[in-house]
Amino acid sequence: MHATTILCVRKDGKTVMAGDGQVTLDRIIMKRTAKKIRVIEGKVKVLAGFAGSVADAFTLFERFEEKLKAHNWQIQRAAVELAKDWRTDKVLRRLEAMMLVADRENSYVLSGSGEVIEPEDGIMAIGSGGSYALSAARALVRFTKMSAAEITTEAMKIAAEICIYTNDHITIEEV
Repeated sequence: MHATTILCVRKDGKTVMAGDGQVTLDRIIMKRTAKKIRVIEGKVKVLAGFAGSVADAFTLFERFEEKLKAHNWQIQRAAVELAKDWRTDKVLRRLEAMMLVADRENSYVLSGSGEVIEPEDGIMAIGSGGSYALSAARALVRFTKMSAAEITTEAMKIAAEICIYTNDHITIEEV
């Protein structure tokens, strides 16, 4: 997938999600300052980030928020229900995107093939630069005393230095 980079780190009771701002169309950078992370507030504060088509992402954000409300803000249940719909619904099945969703205690990777994956170490990433950001974040968690916000920022900067679909205009949200 040639898409943005989204990274989420849970550490010391904090959950931080970051995303770069680059929007590309084929091989052209169309925008540098897009915001690809949303804060959904209700009974709890939930972070959601996407990599993929912007129109698809809006659809997924709306559906995820509906699932949160329908399932009493239980993030795991909402994630599973969205993944089931995404996999079986004729319209949703064609969406080209991935999502990260997280609250203070839980985080999940969601995909259109029905995956709902919870990371073992509280660190997850998606998109073109996802593997670079994930590797950098894991190293920073293991070998530094940096905060979740500092780790997320530095790991995203490293991904931006390597991945051509990731830039250094980073949006960060924390719960």
